[in-house]
Amino acid sequence: MTTAPALTDAPLLKAARGEPVPHTPVWFMRQAGRSLPEYRKVREGVGMLESCMRPELITEITLQPVRRYGVDAAIFFSDIVLPLKAVGVDLDIKPGVGPVVASPVETLADVEAIPDLTPEHVPFITEAVRLLVAELGGIPLIGFAGAPFTVASYLVEGGPSKEHARTKAMMYGAPEVWDALLRKIGAIAAAYLEVQVDAGASAVQLFDSWAGATAPRDYREHVMPHSARVLSAAGRLGVPRIHFGVGTGELLGLMGQAGADVVGVDWRVPLAEGVRRAGGRAVQGNLDPTLVFAPTEVMLARAAEVLEDGRTAPGHIFNLGHGVLPSTDPDQLARLTDFVHEHSAV
Repeated sequence: MTTAPALTDAPLLKAARGEPVPHTPVWFMRQAGRSLPEYRKVREGVGMLESCMRPELITEITLQPVRRYGVDAAIFFSDIVLPLKAVGVDLDIKPGVGPVVASPVETLADVEAIPDLTPEHVPFITEAVRLLVAELGGIPLIGFAGAPFTVASYLVEGGPSKEHARTKAMMYGAPEVWDALLRKIGAIAAAYLEVQVDAGASAVQLFDSWAGATAPRDYREHVMPHSARVLSAAGRLGVPRIHFGVGTGELLGLMGQAGADVVGVDWRVPLAEGVRRAGGRAVQGNLDPTLVFAPTEVMLARAAEVLEDGRTAPGHIFNLGHGVLPSTDPDQLARLTDFVHEHSAV
């Protein structure tokens, strides 16, 4: 896909390409969500997965933080398990728990029973992206998908896990099942990103919530090749690729090698060190999400340090080091957005 002319000079896309920008672009992971009263209002009585399948609702929720904050990108409102639901996997998102899978994956037959994703499975995604692109004009829409390791963990564990014991037991003890599962999930993720880009998304993020649970050796052998295939497929679409994981300080170099244009850095690693580890790639991050609860002057002083560290990278996209926390005061994020724009203006 060729980026629309109106978007070519969008600061986020220029930063992702390592080009000079008029100001450091900023957006926030989970900027569309529970921290916004307007989000809670439109979601009343609507389940999470259902809300991810209604084009008009997806559009409204995705646009809410763009209207409120004036951020430099919209992030497509969805969930990392939505593609699995779309192809027929029996799962639900339970409030206060997260994704719960009715029949966890254990065998090769379980993997083979999962269908591949086609655009026909997700027509509501195509419609929502087209609606959003029409509304956003010169503001980029970031499409996203869950990375193979994280989605596999939900499928194997049956839900969220802190230890990922069953996941790692499969990775170590049944490598043929593990490889087949991650290839399947990777193909679904690549197809899901392609649907979003074909409909008009101008960047993508591969989100690996749980990759930080792996040691570098295991990541390199059992995880990285599968993320690399997804990122390679996304690269053929001609849009910038952001790769973010939680607790992945020891994996940043490998995550960059997997094929990302932009490496997301969580708050546990100083951004200057994250820049060094990312190996010459643009970076995204990385203010601690809890700093929005600090006095405003403290939050902004720390944001200024992040911006200064970001200047050492080929390109820098300002973000939190993970998602916006549900109890965040939206006014603080508005102040933070304004500060990033003003403090970094050339």
